[in-house]
Amino acid sequence: MSITVTQAASNKVRQLIEEEENQELKLRVFVTGGGCSGFQYGFTFDETQKENDMAIEQDGVKILIDSLSFQYLMGSEVDYTEGLQGSRFIINNPQAKTTCGCGSSFSL
Repeated sequence: MSITVTQAASNKVRQLIEEEENQELKLRVFVTGGGCSGFQYGFTFDETQKENDMAIEQDGVKILIDSLSFQYLMGSEVDYTEGLQGSRFIINNPQAKTTCGCGSSFSL
């Protein structure tokens, strides 16, 4: 079971990397404790792939996930959406038992 990245997410990552003019950037997806449901998703750009990172490459962009976060994200889909709540990366996680209204935190 792996993690998939939608075309919309790949396109947005590529656009943001081009805007920063730094082809070494990769999108790091991670899970931390917190949020209203117990766990919280996080997204940041990183130039460095660490030894324990899982790397997913799609359409010329690379997504990094540390090994601890990977266990919570297995089977998930990384997507990018634009709507009434604004534009943002989201995680569609089949392991999440509950999610908060904004979709940025979850519980198992």
